[in-house]
Amino acid sequence: MRLLTVNAGRAERVGHTDAPGGTTGIDKRPVEGPVRVDDPGPKGTGGSGLAGDAVCDLRHHGGSDQAVYAFAREELDRWERELGRPLANGAFGENLTTRGLDVSGARIGERWRIGPDLVLEVTSGRIPCRTFAGHLGERGWVKRFTRAAAPGAYLRVIEPGEIRAGDPVAIVHRPDHDVTVVMEFLASTTRRDLLPRLLPAGEALHPEALRAALKYVGKQAVDS
Repeated sequence: MRLLTVNAGRAERVGHTDAPGGTTGIDKRPVEGPVRVDDPGPKGTGGSGLAGDAVCDLRHHGGSDQAVYAFAREELDRWERELGRPLANGAFGENLTTRGLDVSGARIGERWRIGPDLVLEVTSGRIPCRTFAGHLGERGWVKRFTRAAAPGAYLRVIEPGEIRAGDPVAIVHRPDHDVTVVMEFLASTTRRDLLPRLLPAGEALHPEALRAALKYVGKQAVDS
């Protein structure tokens, strides 16, 4: 398992985003050399965990629980075949393009060591948005990506450090529950009935997913 590329984006003004100022950093490109990764701080004020990477809509993106976004090269290859077009590393706005790692099948709370120092923890899947659809330029992209249910993973920073393309990726902790990124993604999008099954992941879950699960369970208890 290894890190193929580290990808960062600059703020650009586009016509397909609802972000304040009409700017986005979704067009991420591989960068050379070591890149520092730190906890960026709470959502709403903190942006990307990667130095030099722009997050323009702090309402929905960035922050400690979405500090880094990872996507598997194997999934990009699958989408290349389906879409009939090349997709470079970073094409889905991911910070980390990996090889040999089941990113969407990772368990919530799973921890990865990348390179000698950095440790990240899986928190949730990526929910597609208008900016993503506009960036790809594919008709019906939000529904199509959602149906595929291979969203890639958001991660928080447990131990900061520097990473670079080619670094090994090792799973250093795997929780004993069965709550995967795919399960969390489905529960948050098309299968709300799965929300109670997220609770074993506890506080490792993205706080928004945890709140949604607790609210759903509470409502079910009242209704019954």
